[in-house]
Amino acid sequence: MKLDLMLTFWGKERQDPIEAILEAERLGYETAWFAETYGSDAFSPLCWAGARTERIKLGTGIIPISARAPACTAMTAATIDHLSNGRFVLGLGISGPQVVEGWYGQPFPKPLARTREYVEIVRKILRREEPVTNDGPHYPLPYPGGTGLGKSLKLIVHPRRREIPIYLAAEGPKNVALATEIGDGWLPLFFSPFRAHVYEPSLKDRKPDFEITAMVIVSVNDDLERALLPVKMMLSFYLGGMGAESRNFHIELLDRMGFDYATKKIQKLFLEGRRGEAIAAVPNEMADEFSLCGSLDRIRDRLQAWEESPVTSLGVTSRDSSVLRFFAENCL
Repeated sequence: MKLDLMLTFWGKERQDPIEAILEAERLGYETAWFAETYGSDAFSPLCWAGARTERIKLGTGIIPISARAPACTAMTAATIDHLSNGRFVLGLGISGPQVVEGWYGQPFPKPLARTREYVEIVRKILRREEPVTNDGPHYPLPYPGGTGLGKSLKLIVHPRRREIPIYLAAEGPKNVALATEIGDGWLPLFFSPFRAHVYEPSLKDRKPDFEITAMVIVSVNDDLERALLPVKMMLSFYLGGMGAESRNFHIELLDRMGFDYATKKIQKLFLEGRRGEAIAAVPNEMADEFSLCGSLDRIRDRLQAWEESPVTSLGVTSRDSSVLRFFAENCL
């Protein structure tokens, strides 16, 4: 199992991840992934890190497809891939209706069809075989309207690689299956190695070289309750704040996993502004399965479940050099 470094977006204070990335590269980590939602973007810190590193791959983990036109994403991917000497990995996701419609002002319906069309256009642009056209309903090229002067174009820069790896973030069964069909990898947000059977129907047709990079929150503390606290905080936020009350993809996934006895209560408490109670309502079992928490000895023991799962890369969230070194010593 390979190791990746997962870097989240920052909030009030700027977070420079370069020291963690340099240490991860030295230790043999495969890829550094940069997150994006409605705060810090993924491409800027990726370039910042790419200029300081030589080997580690650089991935967007993930950018919402509604944030940029397919052509913009393809141009940026080709540019960064050149600058990094072929180290770029493109991670894409649909996000959710709150962000897509509320932040980007784009329609959310038919997310699977939009994702398929988006990836097709990006690949067409990077292959540079002919001027790009698209007859699909979501990203028609040239645009059928306006001045009527739109022209099919071909990317000016010659991509360093015609096939830049594309990973899809996905939670729903059909979306995960789509990732295996059109993507080179899958970036699950919540993966439990103890409930891998939930994903088996969607993964059954994956290619032999298909990558699964699972983000795992790492929290080291001999007191397990305290170690689980940041995981519970994250889960309560996603179940309560990252999705509408009537439709929350994270809740739907966790319900399929068997956590339906807790998800609605967590959401209700969060939406009522009782966030401390929402955090406390997250069961230890739930938080523990999506993370690696506790003492180093306990984490070492629980690594076995991940080794036996379909996951090909473990996405470590810690920036602590001693923790990064621990995983390198026990996984690589």
